[in-house]
Amino acid sequence: MSGLVHRNTVVTLDYSVTDSDGQVVDDGRNPIRYLHGGYGDIFDRIEETLEGKHVGDSVTIKLQPDEAYGDYDPELVQIEPASRFPKETKVGMQFEGAPEGSDEDDIVIYRVTDIADGKVVLDGNHPLAGMSLVFTCTVRDVRSATTIHTRIVGIETCRWPNLSVSLPSSGVATASAIA
Repeated sequence: MSGLVHRNTVVTLDYSVTDSDGQVVDDGRNPIRYLHGGYGDIFDRIEETLEGKHVGDSVTIKLQPDEAYGDYDPELVQIEPASRFPKETKVGMQFEGAPEGSDEDDIVIYRVTDIADGKVVLDGNHPLAGMSLVFTCTVRDVRSATTIHTRIVGIETCRWPNLSVSLPSSGVATASAIA
């Protein structure tokens, strides 16, 4: 069925995201394209809501923190001596690291949120952690997935293009394979 969102279709969405007060979080300048069918390319609640929709259908989905980027975890905030960082370190920069006491494989991306008095404040929470979000979208396009789409395994894809990056966790596949 052409234009129907179902398992193993590549779905393109025009979208926007606001917080619960209506403030724009992501204006959706670039459409989202994802492989539909439980592959983890988009939040589960959004995918469930889009199942069975057609090109041109619009939906608004209210996501609680546990349905999006999770609750804010104060234990992911660390204060480190500025001497451990390059002199060029600025607020907004990102560094990889493992939280204290965790396995070295538990890599977290930390954002520099403050620099003062010889200290650097690092936050490993996603910038939208702890926030309720309103995701509004219109189905722009739906097409059948090719074999390569359904064979890609182990890709951590971006949730929203303006907020995250795609990182292959194994192999050489990239998010561009589902474009």
